[in-house]
Amino acid sequence: MAQATFCRARAEDLPAIVAMLADDALGRAREAPDLPLDARYAVAFEAIDADANQLLLIAECNGVVAGCLQISFIPGLSRTGAWRALIESVRVSSALRGHGIGRQLVEFAIDEASRRGCRLVQLTTDRSRTDAHRFYERLGFVASHVGMKLELRGEAPLRG
Repeated sequence: MAQATFCRARAEDLPAIVAMLADDALGRAREAPDLPLDARYAVAFEAIDADANQLLLIAECNGVVAGCLQISFIPGLSRTGAWRALIESVRVSSALRGHGIGRQLVEFAIDEASRRGCRLVQLTTDRSRTDAHRFYERLGFVASHVGMKLELRGEAPLRG
């Protein structure tokens, strides 16, 4: 098992993060990893980085970005005002899959959610990612709800 270290993503990590997001059939259809990166990635990164309720986390192995995920910390009224953590965009570099990095990354995120007082950690994963479903179930996640999405046609605006 490879030992990873974890830290908040930096702007210079964006090319590696976007490359991981694009490194499968679903991502190839949604992402634009060619350099220079589309400016909207930098704008989105700045918004995430400036928001105390967002954490874009990377895993590093031997100085290389090996994985990433984003955690959104969400206050809510249900469950007597409980905070929840939403984990999204979990990726591990294809060259490093199978070395325990994904497990370490998600466990780190769960620990961070607990440290911040969250009572629930949730995530979504595409229906077609059956290997990911098994991975999350091994980590204790339960497919207890049905998630739905509505894709909007507009492109992310350049803000900032």
